[in-house]
Amino acid sequence: MLPLRCIRLTMVAVLIALLPASHMHARTRVAPKSKADLAFTMHMLSWLAVNGTAAIVEFPGVLYRGGAEQKIRKYLVDNNFVDAVIQLPPDLFFGTTIATCIIVLKKSKRDNKILFIDASAEFVRQGNKNKLLEGHRRKILDAYTARKDVAHFAKLVKNDAIAENDYNITVGSYVEEKDTREAVDIGRLNEEIAGIVNCPVGTVRSRIHRGREELRQRLRRLLDASE
Repeated sequence: MLPLRCIRLTMVAVLIALLPASHMHARTRVAPKSKADLAFTMHMLSWLAVNGTAAIVEFPGVLYRGGAEQKIRKYLVDNNFVDAVIQLPPDLFFGTTIATCIIVLKKSKRDNKILFIDASAEFVRQGNKNKLLEGHRRKILDAYTARKDVAHFAKLVKNDAIAENDYNITVGSYVEEKDTREAVDIGRLNEEIAGIVNCPVGTVRSRIHRGREELRQRLRRLLDASE
């Protein structure tokens, strides 16, 4: 369970708490007893002012699981209550290393869209926990305020598209991950392979010998430097 915390979004101090499921408002949909996360979410929504904003830290399962939780997400999306979903880095909170997320709810939105922000890489390691620094928090807040697409970081998605995706609201389903793989020049690689295949045996042995000598020399220099 996550502790009681206060998170500041724009100029509004938002209270985040885990509340007893029995306090859930009678007019809202009922979350399954075994998964009370969305029960707390619905409780906060029921008490939210028309012009208010609620930011709730959730575990990731509530974003994609089926059954009753999917029905609650459908209710939230179809009624245009979900303003944003922010994916946080792992290992931020004491008591869990899971990468949590923030669901931002509003009752008076400007559009019929949800903003997805992937802040999973916005952290530094300090001690035995990850931490959001001022620069990381500012980047998230700027993206939330601008409400525009940012490559590999933020994506504004229409509610209709989310409905077509079975009301899955995981950030990774909409924000494309940056491809960090090294680009390979196939033509150049084929030339190198052909050069190795067609190279005389004596030349290959000579290259291997030179490579070994270079490694021995580097090792000697390292050993000398350490003495």
